[in-house]
Amino acid sequence: MLKVGLTGGIGAGKSEVSRLLVAYGAVLVDADKIAREVVEPGTPGLAAVVDAFGPGVLNPDGTLDRPKLGSLVFSDSDRLATLNAIVHPLVAARSVELESTAGEDAIVVHDVPLLVENGLTGLYAVVVVVDASSETRLDRLVRLRGMAESEATSRMAAQATREQRIAAADLVIDNDGPLEKLEPQVREVWERLVERAADQR
Repeated sequence: MLKVGLTGGIGAGKSEVSRLLVAYGAVLVDADKIAREVVEPGTPGLAAVVDAFGPGVLNPDGTLDRPKLGSLVFSDSDRLATLNAIVHPLVAARSVELESTAGEDAIVVHDVPLLVENGLTGLYAVVVVVDASSETRLDRLVRLRGMAESEATSRMAAQATREQRIAAADLVIDNDGPLEKLEPQVREVWERLVERAADQR
């Protein structure tokens, strides 16, 4: 099994890259998706979040009000650290569980937004970074996701710098341009991952 860490700043286009890698045959472990699962109603994760931040972070139906929680933590490093201390161990445990179901010859891609920030590079045989300029990312967040520019900027500022991510990368995918320029790069990265997986057998 080849363990690959896939990361990139918010708005860089990790989701599109992971979609393409899955199409080529990768097994995807999506940390963001798992992070949502571990705080669903009735979970110990959600109970811990409410204990830490109060019932005001819940919607009327008992689900987590993500925008409300985001507004509390992304401008406050202490509160963000509190949230991470609750969610990250739960995500890690579930990731291991999912990975254990993949075959011995699988290429398992872990989509981890905060891989660099949390010092997780050592967990993966290969780290792939999806890179895009701050201007491109801001434009995508505002235009495509409908974020307020101030929220987008604060979320970007809470993450590692572009330089820090690239320094941690084994492979970099440039996603500053259109989709048709992305696909050939992802195919090339996949071919290199297949070679690496074959080498370690």
